[in-house]
Amino acid sequence: MKIKKAVILAAGLGTRMLPATKAIPKELIPIVDKPALQYLVEEVKAAGIEDILIVISRGKTLIEDHFDRAPELEERLEKGGAAKADLLHQVREIASIANILYVRQPEMLGTGHALMMARQFTGNDPFVVLYGDDVIMNAEYPVTKQLTDVFEAHGKSIAGVQEVSAEAILKYSTMKVEKINDKLYNLTDMIEKPKKEEIMSLFTILGRLVLTPDIYTYLDNTPKASNGELQLTDAMKTMALEGKMLALDFEGKRYDMGNKLGVMEAQVETACNHPEIGPAFREYLKKFAKTLS
Repeated sequence: MKIKKAVILAAGLGTRMLPATKAIPKELIPIVDKPALQYLVEEVKAAGIEDILIVISRGKTLIEDHFDRAPELEERLEKGGAAKADLLHQVREIASIANILYVRQPEMLGTGHALMMARQFTGNDPFVVLYGDDVIMNAEYPVTKQLTDVFEAHGKSIAGVQEVSAEAILKYSTMKVEKINDKLYNLTDMIEKPKKEEIMSLFTILGRLVLTPDIYTYLDNTPKASNGELQLTDAMKTMALEGKMLALDFEGKRYDMGNKLGVMEAQVETACNHPEIGPAFREYLKKFAKTLS
């Protein structure tokens, strides 16, 4: 079965990026000249998926504006003639990348609660989930396409994973995995934010999932945490224990757009390869690096 729907979770408040995110959604923080969220939408489109639901929250209507038409701006660019033709094309193309719908998560009650907002949209179909914080670069083989290809071959829910440091795994989730081939594993257990003695591997979920529609039944039967939040990883843990999940060690460079260092890494590395400013920016970096002690 081919996957035709994607859900992007973009309701978080972005507190780690304050004060920049006081008025601007963290998902619209630019990586050079393109908002982070646009990279996710383009990744989904490159995987052949055109129906996208973005879960947002109060105050994030700028996201809707970004993927909408901008008649006044387009008119001004049109008057610029040939000199502005490329910019005009880019602005118009944003509004036609995909069929994008929006739903609000009324309260910040966890990733599981956020995903429940998509239940009517996804229906009885399998779907991709992308975390709005995670931009993953792989132009030749987009990560969403890597996951959907595996799903078409195996028909199981899939977690996109990579190995992180022993220090970092304490802040993420650790996976118990059994190798199937070079990149694919059976995922049989997971622990969120483990203690050192609980680490099962250095594999952790990094922002990409394929889920079958029964995830909602698991969420229905998953207890909320003490703070009232419903966590998606808790439901996936049950699926994993029942042998219903795979883990794909995907190929791609992941940037955490939810923290300052991740944003700067994305900015610098993307700028180095940018077709317009890449060569000049690399020369600047070389000169600047000589001033560092």
